[in-house]
Amino acid sequence: MITRTGSWVGAAAIVLVATGVWADYPELVTLGLSCAAALLTAVMWMATRPRLAATREIRPQRVTETEVACGVLVVKNEGYHRSPPFVVTENIANRSVAVPVPSLTARSAFKTVYPLPATRRGRYVVPALMISHSDPLQLLRTERSHGGETVLYVHPRIHDVAPMPMGGRRDLEGPTSNNSPPEGVAFHSLRMYEAGDDRRHIHWKSSARTGTLIVRQTVVPDEARHLIILDTSAEPYGEDSFEGAVRAAASLCVAANRAGFPVDLRTTADPATGTEQAERPQDSSVTTLLDLLATTRSSATDHGLAAMSDLVGDVVSADEEVVLGVVTGTPDPDQLEVLISVRPRFLTVVLVQIGHREPGQQITLPGIITVNARTSTEFAVRWNQLALP
Repeated sequence: MITRTGSWVGAAAIVLVATGVWADYPELVTLGLSCAAALLTAVMWMATRPRLAATREIRPQRVTETEVACGVLVVKNEGYHRSPPFVVTENIANRSVAVPVPSLTARSAFKTVYPLPATRRGRYVVPALMISHSDPLQLLRTERSHGGETVLYVHPRIHDVAPMPMGGRRDLEGPTSNNSPPEGVAFHSLRMYEAGDDRRHIHWKSSARTGTLIVRQTVVPDEARHLIILDTSAEPYGEDSFEGAVRAAASLCVAANRAGFPVDLRTTADPATGTEQAERPQDSSVTTLLDLLATTRSSATDHGLAAMSDLVGDVVSADEEVVLGVVTGTPDPDQLEVLISVRPRFLTVVLVQIGHREPGQQITLPGIITVNARTSTEFAVRWNQLALP
């Protein structure tokens, strides 16, 4: 591909030769032929372009807003001759990163590490890298892609906060349900004996009373599920408060996961995108939640907390023990009344409001733990003061 400089040299060659012939000016003809010779030399140079192999990795592929992801580039000269210097171009976040590669001897390799300009929360698709090769005068240039696409996630910043309090009734052995994993230590119920049951679990008094063998069913105790709901409607948020709400929701998810609780994240925009009772305590589950939060955006068409009743009914069963955390901005007080109606279904309900609100306008609801903060950093301080002894 001819460059802009190459186009000007080619045009100059034609004009100089034509003008020199017309004006019988041999010096102009010589200059024009020199331009043409430069282009011909560039063509011959490009015909002997080196055989290169390039690989690129992004490490790590998931970072937070406070961290920097790097590209690790390895280029090998697979030819039998020294390669000229060239440039590898990386495109990410609507920006280009030029990585210069020095001249490589035959069969040698070059490795370099460079930072990527992706610091804002989001999901970035990094296309295949481009290797540019040109002649010394930059008259011609070729570009070839190497490798494939890579996805980079920039997660919201995480604050070190305590998990939401459990509240409600407590079972010394832990709560159980019909869905609890078997072969635990907590007693759940009595049932009929089945082939293969351990005879040590036979409940002899019940067996004598009924005339059939009855066994004690023991299970692994359930942990109360932590349900985090993020309000993704645009109305309650200011310029930066939505980012603060996303960080607060991410911090509560990570805190619950670290404490060993199952975590479920939902947004008011699309409840179906939530995760179904993430198993505890696996890093992959909380990573899925943070991936979702990396791509979450507020929307003017989102109904916000007005859809809370339907959302809760879809994701919380009657026999579950769930702790609810709602993260929003500064919505209309009427929208918050829905939390009072759903309060009896949960062990604890926590309301986090991110955004500027005058001291006299701060809202508290009966039976609901409320934290008002202007930023996610302020939320973390106030929450830990409230939750930690």
